[in-house]
Amino acid sequence: MSAIGIVAALGLAAWVYLVFLHGGFWLTREREEDYGLAGDHAAGWPSVVAIVPARNEADVLSQSLASLAAQNYPGEFSIVLVDDQSSDGTADVARRVAESAGRKITIVSGARLPPGWTGKVWAMHQGIAAASASERPPRYLLLTDADIGYEPDVLTSLVARASGEMRVLTSVMAKLRCESFAERALIPAFVFFFKMLYPFAWVNRKLSATAAAAGGCMLAERSALERAGGIQAIRGALIDDCTLGKLMKAQGSVWLGMSKRVLSLRPYPKVEDIRRMVARSAYAQLRYSPLLLLGTIAGMILVYLAPPVLFLTQSYPACVFAGAAYLLMAMAFQPTLRFYHRSPLWGLALPLIAATYLGFALDSAYQHSAGRGGLWKGRVQAQAGKQ
Repeated sequence: MSAIGIVAALGLAAWVYLVFLHGGFWLTREREEDYGLAGDHAAGWPSVVAIVPARNEADVLSQSLASLAAQNYPGEFSIVLVDDQSSDGTADVARRVAESAGRKITIVSGARLPPGWTGKVWAMHQGIAAASASERPPRYLLLTDADIGYEPDVLTSLVARASGEMRVLTSVMAKLRCESFAERALIPAFVFFFKMLYPFAWVNRKLSATAAAAGGCMLAERSALERAGGIQAIRGALIDDCTLGKLMKAQGSVWLGMSKRVLSLRPYPKVEDIRRMVARSAYAQLRYSPLLLLGTIAGMILVYLAPPVLFLTQSYPACVFAGAAYLLMAMAFQPTLRFYHRSPLWGLALPLIAATYLGFALDSAYQHSAGRGGLWKGRVQAQAGKQ
């Protein structure tokens, strides 16, 4: 067999493995809304405090915070919002929501970011400290981003799962906005790639070493978090959610799934907006390693780019191998496309979309080398060797 035929065969082998042996990552079986409210709550529902780190979130906070305050959770529930040195009136918006909400909302003025901490984790640390300082600290902490909106019964569902299945961390990957052309073209693939990195079925299996979480919505058992060393144990983590998932899985069972009832309110109207979001942490995901970056380039070419090119340009047997790989690739993308109500034809565009994300990863490495790694809302936070 020629070298090109071997490349085509390797691409097909990769997709056979991914589709049939990689934890069913491409399916959307792990769903928050599928869990009932079964469980023994005879002693009452456990107390929960939501921790909301907010830096310059005035544009979305009135909607997200109001949806959080409107949770119909039957147990004790309150909110701590940490205004992380905002300059856009975030605290004022939070106060207006607090005045009209039938829910206790405490607003904490965030202290200056100390060395060795990333901004979001520092804000969460201050919020957790405020929540834990009460005479009766909560059993659960809902660590949620300021741009996440909730349907009213989501918290009840999360707590029911956490307590019923004895999970120390229960997290949900929020449904991202998919309205602009950039979002329609790139957002479903972002979710697809995340699930490929961290197959949810493996994350949710207690004996599996795979651990992850979705930072927009994480329900953590407070005592388990304290046993793990507290949120300060991940103080320098740029990818704080997956780092926390790994930390908490050492304490017990975790769960990660998708939901149509937990919604990201942040818009990404342009490709540039998505590039900034991805470039912020892509090189950190590769542990700031040039070798891993080169391996990623080679892997993306083999798995995503070679199949359609070889299918269109080569003869038998390379074209058959490549065509089968391309078909499996497009098929695997379908459940995520359906989740986001996109046309099945976007499956054929996955190679081009993957090439775009590869460009984002290369840009992330460049930004790091230029001293701008982890740039987000005016802060450069990437620290090599800290992930």
